[in-house]
Amino acid sequence: MAELTIGRPDLARRATAEAIAACALVFCVGGAAAAQASHHAILGLPAQAAVSGLAIMALVYATGHLSGAHINPAVTIAFTVTRHFPRREAVAYIGAQLLGAAAGGGVLLAAWPDAPGNLGANVAAVGTPTALLYEAVLTALLMFIIIAVATDTRAVGAGAAIAIGGTVTLDILVGGGVSGASMNPARSFGPALASGTWTHFWIYLVGPTIGATVGALAYQFIRAPQTPPGAAPA
Repeated sequence: MAELTIGRPDLARRATAEAIAACALVFCVGGAAAAQASHHAILGLPAQAAVSGLAIMALVYATGHLSGAHINPAVTIAFTVTRHFPRREAVAYIGAQLLGAAAGGGVLLAAWPDAPGNLGANVAAVGTPTALLYEAVLTALLMFIIIAVATDTRAVGAGAAIAIGGTVTLDILVGGGVSGASMNPARSFGPALASGTWTHFWIYLVGPTIGATVGALAYQFIRAPQTPPGAAPA
């Protein structure tokens, strides 16, 4: 989920990296959910939060230098809105993320054809307005952290993956029992497609997209211009 840098691979390779990362994320999150539903292999919300946070942290470390590790259509849209990502490439990234998520969902369905539950698909435990608000706010917080560590050289870039993975874990602990804390349309799409669970799916498209855009714009607003070395602060 980092901003792209000079010398990056061509668009096809970067989009492929996004697809692989999205596939891996859906498999990890959905696989954990399926194992829990079938065999009680892991227990409770803290375990779900840890799986998602660790998966994101690992994938950011693995693909951040290649594609920027968006792994999330809402993040790509937010980077595009704030002019940190070219519009002409956003469609390719979003398509790759959704394709990768669908592939991850397909692997889950092949592995767990008779598993109870919904293979990790997000289903809100509260009313639609509350779930939508939670998705928007949680994603805004996540995107605020992402854009800080990805685009501001004053942030600790080496720890970006830890900061982002930690925020994902925190968000799920806060909102997992409320909205499911998807924060990612692709992460919701893969399991929904595999399990046929489309209950209020629009929440997981609209909420994260609005939230990510708000979070990115908020950081853009509060960040101060950097002072060149040796220059006096304004």
